[in-house]
Amino acid sequence: MGFVLFLLKRLLGLVPTFLGITLISFFVMHLAPGEPMSLQADFNPKMTPEMRQRLRAQYGLDKPLYVQYARWLKGLVHLDLGRSFSPDRRKVWDKIKERLPITILINVLSMALILGVSIPLGVRAAVRQNSLFDQVTTVLVFVAYAAPAFWVALLLMLFFGIELNILPVSGIHSLMGYEQMTTFQKILDWARHLVLPVFVSAIGGLAGFSRYTRSSMLEVLRQDYITTARAKGLPERVVIYRHALRNALLPLITILGLSIPGLIGGSVIFESIFAIPGVGQLMWSAVMARDYPVLMGNLVIVAVLTLLGNLLADIGYAAVDPRIRTGLQSEE
Repeated sequence: MGFVLFLLKRLLGLVPTFLGITLISFFVMHLAPGEPMSLQADFNPKMTPEMRQRLRAQYGLDKPLYVQYARWLKGLVHLDLGRSFSPDRRKVWDKIKERLPITILINVLSMALILGVSIPLGVRAAVRQNSLFDQVTTVLVFVAYAAPAFWVALLLMLFFGIELNILPVSGIHSLMGYEQMTTFQKILDWARHLVLPVFVSAIGGLAGFSRYTRSSMLEVLRQDYITTARAKGLPERVVIYRHALRNALLPLITILGLSIPGLIGGSVIFESIFAIPGVGQLMWSAVMARDYPVLMGNLVIVAVLTLLGNLLADIGYAAVDPRIRTGLQSEE
């Protein structure tokens, strides 16, 4: 019962936070110089002030900002993100939902790669502190963390795509002959196209998570209960993976929750470089076109992911740390 009340309180607390995020984002977005119709009007010699004003009225930009926000929020309550300012005037959600699956797929694969490599790497570096393995991985990790993602992407495209010609450098599938492929060939073709984007998306997080894991493990390994477990004669593998790692994961859960929206934001970089039709590329196009409804739709997704990440971090804490579960049960 205590855990259920805790969860309900956290869910209710997300509502004002979400409203605050959308309110600040909406007003800050409109502080940027220029308007959506500038792209249509500034280079059109036939554009008169009256026509410009009609365009502003068509976009709803002739109203005060608080009225525009109220209208947008009313639509959001009905799960309507509005219509794009682009000439096609499509619904924002229709634009997002057709691009969202590929972005989610890349980020899920990226997160799986980060967790699958960084945690064992960090644990091994902590257990073998100051060894050659620890020193080499430390240097490599800091180089990977400091290298700009776009620069790494260009190097990989040059080496694997041009020099070796073994991996494609753009798109999510082949343009020629894709429809004639079998299901297995299509999966293999997708895999070849996603290798470089997934690696570029994961490299920064992989470096950071391995360092966080190493630091957290070193702190846990110095605790008295680890010394006691070893004194009892428990196998080293049990001490490391059952006692130490479980407690070392606590700070990583918070970092993992906060890193989820960062992956979506980072999609802008690798989706633009690799010409992947995902949400990140859509967001970049909306920024350049000052397409406010599409920008707000993307920001809503990032805000929801941020809040869900925090909520999942809290739930993960309660699942991993028995002390938190005991505290919740004592509230009943």
